[in-house]
Order: sequence, then C-alpha cells, then structure tokens
Amino acid sequence: MNLPLHHDVWARLVYTDPAGAEHVGVEPVRAFPVSEPNRGIALLTPHGQEVAWVADLESLSPEQRRFLEEELSRRHFLPVMTAIHAIEGIADPTTWKVDTDRGRTKFQVKNDEDIRRVAGSRVIIVDTHGIRYLIPDYRKLDGVSRRLLERYI
Repeated sequence: MNLPLHHDVWARLVYTDPAGAEHVGVEPVRAFPVSEPNRGIALLTPHGQEVAWVADLESLSPEQRRFLEEELSRRHFLPVMTAIHAIEGIADPTTWKVDTDRGRTKFQVKNDEDIRRVAGSRVIIVDTHGIRYLIPDYRKLDGVSRRLLERYI
C-alpha cells in the first residue's frame, strides 16, 4: 500500500489522495489503540472526515510505517505503567505513585470506574486529567504492584 504523507512548511501533516487532492492537517487515529495498535488506522481531516484507512501498518513500506508511527506517537500519549509504589487514600479520589516507561509520576484517580481491565490482563487507568495509563499485563508486575492493583480490578 502507498500512503503519500508529508509535512508542509507549517509542519502540518498532508495526505495526497489517489485523485491528487491534498488534505492538509490530517490526523492519524487508531481504531483500537489498546488491543490492536498496529491495525485499523484512519486519517481524519480537521473536521473528522476519514480520507484514508490503513488496515495494517505491516502493509506499508518501512519508511512509510516509520513516518506514520512517529505521527501516531506524537498524538497518542499512552504511558505504560511498569510499577506501582503506593496508592494513597481510603475514599475517592486516590493518589497513585507509579513508574512508567516515561519516568516516575504521581496522579489522582477519581474513582474505581476509571480503572478497567481490557483485553484479558491489560489494564487502563485514567487519571483526573484524562490521561490514560496502560498496564499491558498486570500479571507481570512485581508482587507489591500486583497486590496494590488487585484491590481495584
């Protein structure tokens, strides 16, 4: 598959469709960012209109795939949680002290509904600012982290 993408002089992402029309300011969006991050990527205009669909990143050339993955990483901030050091608070909200693939952080979780198991052993935690944290497999966390988390899942 050929996916003609480039940046214009203002660093906006531009997609050129098969008819030669340029769509300026498109944004790649994953259909299933947690369960299938490499499958089902839509290119949307600033008005939300889909102008292209990538069924699988593997269908792109290595250069195009790298380019699209870089764009997706800029737009999809999803820190991966690697350890839980403490969960403070008996009543809601609770304060979480954790390690992620982007460093150590502290955040608040409004209530238990913001902690969800998805796709088997994956867990998504949403903080009070709407930032999502992913635990790809909670069973692979260290013992202390698992015990702290298991109260909520």
